[in-house]
Amino acid sequence: MTRDSTGAGAAHDPTAIDDDPAPDATGRRLFWWVLGIAAFIVLVDQAGKWWAEAELGDGSTIPVIGDVIRFVLVYNPGAAFSIGTEYTWIFAILAGLGAIALVWFAWRVGSVGWTIALGLLLGGAVTHLGDRLFREPGFGRGHVVDFIGYGNWFVGNIADIAIFAGAVMILVLTFMGIAVRGGRTHEA
Repeated sequence: MTRDSTGAGAAHDPTAIDDDPAPDATGRRLFWWVLGIAAFIVLVDQAGKWWAEAELGDGSTIPVIGDVIRFVLVYNPGAAFSIGTEYTWIFAILAGLGAIALVWFAWRVGSVGWTIALGLLLGGAVTHLGDRLFREPGFGRGHVVDFIGYGNWFVGNIADIAIFAGAVMILVLTFMGIAVRGGRTHEA
């Protein structure tokens, strides 16, 4: 509860991100951290894909933990679990819109936890967008390079791990009541 200019109590929602659209110095610094984390994810993911294409392009499989975790090269035209393979261009558009939304949201961040989570999500979205735009079979229809096999369930990549970790972090931060701008969303 905060006081307005008349001294009366005014409700304040700390989760609202549009109260003050201009970030303070801490928010600006955290925004650059979001971009830095995202860039790191893009670099690591693309390096992993480069390695996978070089080492696994002949169809070989490298067991890491028996058949539970293995390296195997797969080109995925769809979304998770190869869903929607005929709609690759839609996934490119969604990844682009998601990246724009994450950058907009990250500009308002004031929490280190949210900074890390958004950086992971943004990095995953940008690297998947890059695959969709610049890989074969063509612009907007490119296939995502997957190379980490999880048993017989699915094959993913480093960007998928980053997106999953970022999503889990957001759930944890939300359940813990950590506001996007920092602090708690509710008083104990």
